[in-house]
Amino acid sequence: MALPLRFPALKDPMIAVLVIATALALVLPAAGEARAAATTVSNAGIFILFLVNGMRIRRSEIARGLANGRYFGPLMIFVFGAMGLVGLGFAKLAAPLLPPLVAVGFVYLGCLPSTVQSATSYTSLAQGNIGLAVVGAALINIAGVFISAPLFAAIAGGAAGDIGSEAIIRIGLILVLPFVIGQAVQDRFIARIAAHRERVAWLDRAVIGIAVYVAFSGAVEQGLAGMFAPADWIALVALVLAMLALALGAAWGCAGLLGLPRADRIAFLFAGSQKSVATGAPLAAILFGPHAAGFVIAPLLLYHLAQLVLAAPLALRLGRDAAD
Repeated sequence: MALPLRFPALKDPMIAVLVIATALALVLPAAGEARAAATTVSNAGIFILFLVNGMRIRRSEIARGLANGRYFGPLMIFVFGAMGLVGLGFAKLAAPLLPPLVAVGFVYLGCLPSTVQSATSYTSLAQGNIGLAVVGAALINIAGVFISAPLFAAIAGGAAGDIGSEAIIRIGLILVLPFVIGQAVQDRFIARIAAHRERVAWLDRAVIGIAVYVAFSGAVEQGLAGMFAPADWIALVALVLAMLALALGAAWGCAGLLGLPRADRIAFLFAGSQKSVATGAPLAAILFGPHAAGFVIAPLLLYHLAQLVLAAPLALRLGRDAAD
């Protein structure tokens, strides 16, 4: 039976990828030599993914985004600055209720860039400014490669652990370098990338799935299941849903205060409130040790699933309002 139109996000293959990767880590976690091999595969996949990202995001789009300061300046401040501080607030709320690494995961969540594909899709569904959404999400994700890790370290402070030169070098080699190479050679490959869009989408999902599997394998080995009582799961889900609701309300209100047209305001809503597992999971795999990454990304995974499910009916409602 077909899923109701009001829940189109439930058809998103990314949900299945996240569920399967998490379940596989719980049942058959990678440990010892297997984890080392899985980590190598994950890092190689992340390198390829960001190389492809560099090839497919046009330099002209980046320049166009940078030129629209009235929209992109406040959006950058909201996505990274405001949401980073919101994450810090929720981390403090979570600290008495959840394991420390899960609590600090709210700060990590707040420091991440927004999604590209779903933010654009929901902007289209809500009859918002699609061009602005595409360029905005792409620009924010590029900035996130450079901003998210140092921002997280600055906001989380000692709770961030040891994010030193070694982690920065890994980020440079596995995220920044391939993206820069992709930008340099994109003229030769961008048409091929566009022609194989669906395969590239599955590359995204596969790399994210592997990164989530490796991260949760480490968490399972550290006793993830034994650390969470049912009440802990309820608290985590409640905090994640509250953070998402606050993000949606604040993004919509901020766009209104800026006096943006309705179509631009819708683009700001989805680009500002959504967070990217496509950047968050690979970055966590590089930034944190195997024993920590699975705990840190727990809020991100739940937030990502929630935003996919809840944003769809919201976008449909906004679309109907625009049509009236």
